[in-house]
Amino acid sequence: MEEMAASAREDGARGQKQGRRGCKHYDRGCLLKAPCCDKLYTCRLCHDNNEDHQLDRFKVKEVQCINCEKIQHAQQTCEECSTLFGEYYCSICHLFDKDKKQYHCENCGICRIGPKEDFFHCLKCNLCLAMNLQGKHKCIENVSRQNCPICLEDIHTSRVVAHVLPCGHLLHRTCYEEMLKEGYRCPLCMHSALDMTRYWRQLDDEVAQTPMPSEYQNMTVDAYVFIDF
Repeated sequence: MEEMAASAREDGARGQKQGRRGCKHYDRGCLLKAPCCDKLYTCRLCHDNNEDHQLDRFKVKEVQCINCEKIQHAQQTCEECSTLFGEYYCSICHLFDKDKKQYHCENCGICRIGPKEDFFHCLKCNLCLAMNLQGKHKCIENVSRQNCPICLEDIHTSRVVAHVLPCGHLLHRTCYEEMLKEGYRCPLCMHSALDMTRYWRQLDDEVAQTPMPSEYQNMTVDAYVFIDF
């Protein structure tokens, strides 16, 4: 455990030279004591990348200060040397980080990056969405509990922002941007991932402004539809 803690502190020292503390995931002044294996890691992601099991953030009880190395109950400030572990601290998720206007959403069950007033929780989608989508998105029940159809990784607890497609399905924002380089259809339902209304209106206007050749005016044809059972 001491070797792992030393490694985590070295990561923190490198981070301080770069103007931050902690690891590449979070800016914080403490290490989490994993309740599953009693090892010390800067964050749950660092733990999960190095172990064969996952750290349950909600069960974290103790942290170690990166300055005085005192192990203590999870809290925002070190009880020994007064080091601030995080500008933001959630006592439920045990999230320590610099202030990014985070807030804990009780319905999501985790912390989100705000500001809180810019988001609302859709009870059917079971996800926090931007206020400009309120009443303007297609709801799919518990949509965020599905994995991203591009990378097949979790969306609900991901640190990557989710992008809501017009069809209601979710992708990681980064996966969505990569997808647009190859196509513009939802990989789940094949509906357009873009709002094509303006484009179709433009085509309609171009057709309306294009005169029909005289030889085709007033011409009609019979159309037949064959259905194979």
